[in-house]
Amino acid sequence: MEPNKTDISEWFKGLQDDICLALEQGDGQGKFHEDLWDRPEGGGGRTRVIQGQHIEKGGVNFSAVHGPLPEKIGKALGLSAGSFFATGVSIVLHPRNPLVPIIHMNVRYFEMSDGTWWFGGGIDLTPHYVVEAEARFFHQQLKQVCDQHHPTYYPHFKQWADDYFYVKHRKETRGIGGIFFDRLNEADGFTKTDRFAFVQAVGQVFAPTYLKLLNDNKHKSFTSEQEKWQLLRRGRYVEFNLVWDKGTKFGLDTDGRIESILMSLPPVVNWDYNVQVAEASEEAKTLALLKKGIKWVN
Repeated sequence: MEPNKTDISEWFKGLQDDICLALEQGDGQGKFHEDLWDRPEGGGGRTRVIQGQHIEKGGVNFSAVHGPLPEKIGKALGLSAGSFFATGVSIVLHPRNPLVPIIHMNVRYFEMSDGTWWFGGGIDLTPHYVVEAEARFFHQQLKQVCDQHHPTYYPHFKQWADDYFYVKHRKETRGIGGIFFDRLNEADGFTKTDRFAFVQAVGQVFAPTYLKLLNDNKHKSFTSEQEKWQLLRRGRYVEFNLVWDKGTKFGLDTDGRIESILMSLPPVVNWDYNVQVAEASEEAKTLALLKKGIKWVN
């Protein structure tokens, strides 16, 4: 039997539980606060936020919403009128230490009353300072997951992430990318079981991958200048999420819970005017690596 929307939604709930537990252990002090919410048009979710000693602000959200498809969303997705169901887990973590990267993950499922369905999601990393060895580790983790399910997945989804997480008005990528995918359905001989197994694997690789990056860097000392740079880079993150991110727009256009939608924004951020970095500085090296097409792994 192929998974149905209930099976998928329940698995996502369990993923949220597992990741929250792992992150609490990694932080060592912070605990998630949970808000249960209902969507008037149908469905609801569990918003969980942590503000700890190493994770300054992080959210791990689960939602399962349904109801008539809003006309604006239907036009954007190329779908006719009908009822929709959408469920998934969305994560953004903003660390306290600027030497620990920001990370985002989303795994989701969408279906229409006419039988149309697809999976989407991905993981991407946004270091305040790009460390090439860590970038290679991160991409190797994702490549291993992709290669276990199809040899074309990693190169295709890596390019998709490069293109998607691009701050067009800044002409730079949001970070070092990762993988991004959408509308994975029964095309090209895949079954719903195949696609769900891949999405499950993506969800399961998140915690061990991020905890290594967190644990390797969370106790390192940092300067006030590095902290200032962190706040500026957070600004770029905000710009992408509010200007370009389709998930933010989907949440707003479906009358989603605003606190859950804007959970991705950092607690403190700066926009200084016309910042210039010193030549050959660590900041300059990072900016040079915020571009599409870098081949982090073979």
